[in-house]
Amino acid sequence: MQTYILGIESSCDDTAAAVIMDDVIISNITAGQDVHKNFGGVVPELASRAHQQNIIPVIETAIQKANIGKNQLSAIAFTRGPGLLGSLLVGTSFAKALSLGLNIPLIEVDHLQAHILSHFIRNTGRTNPIPRFPFLCLTVSGGHTQFVLLRDYFDMEVIGQTIDDAAGEAFDKSAKIMGIPYPGGPLIDQYAQLGDPGRFTFSKPNIPGLNFSFSGLKTSILYFLRDRLKEDPAFIEKNKNDLCASIQATIVDMLMVKLCMAMEKTRNLNPAHEWPDVAIAGGVSANSGLRKSLENARDKYGWNIFIPPLQYSTDNAAMIAIAGYFKYLKGDFGSQADVPYARAK
Repeated sequence: MQTYILGIESSCDDTAAAVIMDDVIISNITAGQDVHKNFGGVVPELASRAHQQNIIPVIETAIQKANIGKNQLSAIAFTRGPGLLGSLLVGTSFAKALSLGLNIPLIEVDHLQAHILSHFIRNTGRTNPIPRFPFLCLTVSGGHTQFVLLRDYFDMEVIGQTIDDAAGEAFDKSAKIMGIPYPGGPLIDQYAQLGDPGRFTFSKPNIPGLNFSFSGLKTSILYFLRDRLKEDPAFIEKNKNDLCASIQATIVDMLMVKLCMAMEKTRNLNPAHEWPDVAIAGGVSANSGLRKSLENARDKYGWNIFIPPLQYSTDNAAMIAIAGYFKYLKGDFGSQADVPYARAK
């Protein structure tokens, strides 16, 4: 008998729903929120109100596109956290109500774990390679930057993480400093492809071990631009492509240096392989510079690299559904008493 899981994602400013049949995605719908562009970032109150408007049509569309009836659903998986509490409450409340109405299990999913498990999503008619346990995952997003060692689907150990800001925030804040509209990270990537990554240099912190720090880099960029603008008010506009390329190269280099260290630390973890498989996940995994650097490392070191398709890099409900599916197989169900959490556990 086939298992159908409805996944609901509402951790930030995207309202998303997906239906998975076993481990195969059969629908994946996302509604964005353009209103935040006017404010240069996500406004929590506006985000939660938009989720209330979007959640019913998004879920209805996902179920219709999956060509099933609501009564065929086996369980409902939802993002419990981390994220914006107001946004999470909308998805959580709807999932609870639908679970009660259909009398089917409720499955709470951690947003960060779901990003990693997106590597196990299969698309109809396609068998894609998947990482072998144990493997290393670099999770990079607007709110998190960390190394996670996976021994099984839910046996995850954080072995390194940022001590302040995340890599995605460094991209977005740098874009804001330069007057690039929100969301700035993808736009920096676009401009960077036209620029010289070696044109400008910025200071990099010396953080021991596998931890990261990006707050100093943001300060370095801020002071650098402040001084240049005093000399030439049009400095940013004249050098936008080179600035974006240099900022992106700096952030990617910081990530790759630590990744090399993490790979050395986990070397020979699996006796059958010299190097563990390495995956990336999270919104910054869509960055072309990071993807290119990983491909270069694969060719240079012989690493087995797993890079998610673009539709599974940013926030989406397919990753919630696949995490829900693996929890369903374990009988790991949530309850009506589950409440959202804003910060990672």
